[in-house]
Amino acid sequence: MALPQGANSCQLAGFTLATLGWILTITSMGLVEWRVWHIGNTSLSHSRAVCVGMWKVCIYHHAPNANRSTLCYHYTQEDTYIPLDIRICQNLLLVASILGLMGRVSTIFALKNVCVGSVQRNATLGPLVSGILDIAAGICVLIPVIWNYHSVMNEEGIAFPPFLSLPFKPDTQELGSAILVAGLSAIMMLSSGLIFLFYRCPIARQVQPQTSEM
Repeated sequence: MALPQGANSCQLAGFTLATLGWILTITSMGLVEWRVWHIGNTSLSHSRAVCVGMWKVCIYHHAPNANRSTLCYHYTQEDTYIPLDIRICQNLLLVASILGLMGRVSTIFALKNVCVGSVQRNATLGPLVSGILDIAAGICVLIPVIWNYHSVMNEEGIAFPPFLSLPFKPDTQELGSAILVAGLSAIMMLSSGLIFLFYRCPIARQVQPQTSEM
């Protein structure tokens, strides 16, 4: 049975938005540019740019007449200096990626039900579940975005270990590109969830064989 026009415009649009949002969520998790610190010259070191990510920190040294050197350090469970907000955001992003995957699976089954002409109850249950999962995933991404924005705007510091030679607070700090990617991801996931929640599956027309009376 062909996919109804209403399902084609609603479910496929929601599926596309959510899939792109899910991909951007995973991409933002791998980016280190959540917070960008700028540290000026000191008597012991040259100016540096520090990118603080969810799972690692990278230090870019700007030495004159030399190639820029980079040092990246991955956080471990034993690192007690990691702020609570980063720890919570790590878990929220992981949950968002799992919910996003579950939402994609639910949407695929919903589209399949519409294609085969499932009854109204089953055909609307799939989009409802997908919408709830997508909105939950979007919220899980939106919280780290807002939290990191708040941390940067309030110039909050991090007590990195001594071997990284980083101050508690930089001279200046700004939002990184990862926040923009994650923010776009959250918007897409939330928009997809709303599409699915307000979606009303058209009543599938079952083709019944016509019999002629003799």
